[in-house]
Amino acid sequence: MSKPRFEKLFSPDEANSLIPRLEIIVRDLQVRANEVRERINEIAVSNPQILQRTLSEVVALHPELEEPTGRMSQAVEQIEEMGCVLKDIDQGLIDFPFDNGEEVAFLCWQFGERCVIAWHPIEGGYATRRQLPGAPKPWLN
Repeated sequence: MSKPRFEKLFSPDEANSLIPRLEIIVRDLQVRANEVRERINEIAVSNPQILQRTLSEVVALHPELEEPTGRMSQAVEQIEEMGCVLKDIDQGLIDFPFDNGEEVAFLCWQFGERCVIAWHPIEGGYATRRQLPGAPKPWLN
């Protein structure tokens, strides 16, 4: 299996410089995702089979969801245009491709952290995070 190629590789400082902007984008994305979930749950009370449909199908049937889902798509596009990878909306997980000296891996940031404090192999994920040398411990953020 070939390794993914990334247009941009980040240093920890470059990733940290994006965090203030990412905090705003991720928070808005989380708010919109919660709005959409709440509305779908409301619809499901009288129409439980709506939960069997894709989000696109639900939006087509309920145009009031176009605005929040459209804003969600815009937020994801903004994150991707920065060269970042959105991993989880609810946890606010963003990865930044970087060269750890041995391989291309991901710097890993979670919404609420002041700075990037960890990295993980591309094949790994949040559970395989390793602390960046010199980074503050998570409980000190």
